[in-house]
Amino acid sequence: MKKTSPVTAAAYIRVSTDDQIEFSPDSQLKKIKEYAKQHKMQIPSEYIFVDEGISGRNADNRPAFLHMIQAARQKPRPFDQILVWKFSRFARNRQDSIFYKSMLRKECGIDVISITEQLSDDPTSILIEALLEAMDEYYSINLAQEVRRGMNEKFSRGGVVGPPPFGYCLSDGHFIPDPSTAPFVSMIFSDFISGMTCRQIAAKLNQLKIHTIRGNSFEARSIRYILGNPFYLGMQRRHLSSPQSSEFMSLVRSLHPALISKDLFEEAQKRLTITQHSYTFPMQSLHSVYMLKGLLRCSCCHSTLTRTGKGNSLQCCKYTRGQCPESHSVSLPCIQEIILQQLEKELSCLSDMPLHITNPTSRHKKNRAQVPVFPDIITLLLSEHISGNLKNQILHTFIDQIIFSRKNHTIQIYYNFRSTPPFFIAE
Repeated sequence: MKKTSPVTAAAYIRVSTDDQIEFSPDSQLKKIKEYAKQHKMQIPSEYIFVDEGISGRNADNRPAFLHMIQAARQKPRPFDQILVWKFSRFARNRQDSIFYKSMLRKECGIDVISITEQLSDDPTSILIEALLEAMDEYYSINLAQEVRRGMNEKFSRGGVVGPPPFGYCLSDGHFIPDPSTAPFVSMIFSDFISGMTCRQIAAKLNQLKIHTIRGNSFEARSIRYILGNPFYLGMQRRHLSSPQSSEFMSLVRSLHPALISKDLFEEAQKRLTITQHSYTFPMQSLHSVYMLKGLLRCSCCHSTLTRTGKGNSLQCCKYTRGQCPESHSVSLPCIQEIILQQLEKELSCLSDMPLHITNPTSRHKKNRAQVPVFPDIITLLLSEHISGNLKNQILHTFIDQIIFSRKNHTIQIYYNFRSTPPFFIAE
């Protein structure tokens, strides 16, 4: 009698932070292994997929689930069945459940089996499975609504509904001033009122080795968030329906102590409004592709120089966020002219070398064109009829990066085939 090989199965385990009645990952795996042993199945360790602390509402947010689906679509198929503790572990969204179960069954020949919700081969099992899926989705949506309702009620009473912001810490279920960071909150507001920019304040805090609540360096945008946050007045704000709602956030008096005065906060709001308007420019002028985009780098931190203001100058992107101590502000037309002059000198010996111009958004060969390096490339770069986007593509084919030092007045061009010594520019 021919001996049949055991069925190979995969185990999928999910535990979310919302469900209070579900088993732990170890408990779910133990039950699944017991079921597999009883039904003469084997579960290799590489086919045990676990998502911890993740909701089942959206499959795209579950990395282990997506890895399992990817593995299931291999040829030949690596396993014959997927075992779950309950169907709700596979998905709490009917659309995801139907889509992935159907795809696994039709394309891969793999069934999803719940070890606690056994279904027969009878046609009525289709109705039972659909009912279970609907109940799982209802439970998930209803639970989310109940949690939000409870959070809103707690918020309306001034209770803790989120992590502490910069300057506070959590103690016995209440927010209290953090002795190590609270003094810097008033400093941020005072410095801003006295004329310092958000970038300068961020740089100051970074030099003092002060970090955000998440342990990161400060940026200009994190300073702006602090300046506009009424939490420091002893208030809390929250969307009562959902974070994506278009309605205004509700503001209530909280139980935590304020760190700044109302007058100081209002002064900061006035200056924020003025500075935000002064930095508002058409999106096209800020983001249109220019010849040196992505090539010019800061000699201090090696970050990219990007457009500032109305787009007529470049600056180190980390300096604008307060994370680089050295300014590299330079006129865009001026630096382009200098670099073109240097390219004309350095590329004269490479006139016979063909290069590929490739559209950065496509890597297909049909989108490539052959052009000579010199003198035609310099002619193209100088032409007013060639777009900044095409000029940028041309430079990216043979230049790796360009290091600019404002302090030393030097520029060094690194080609894909070699680098050249830095050359000095006039002050």
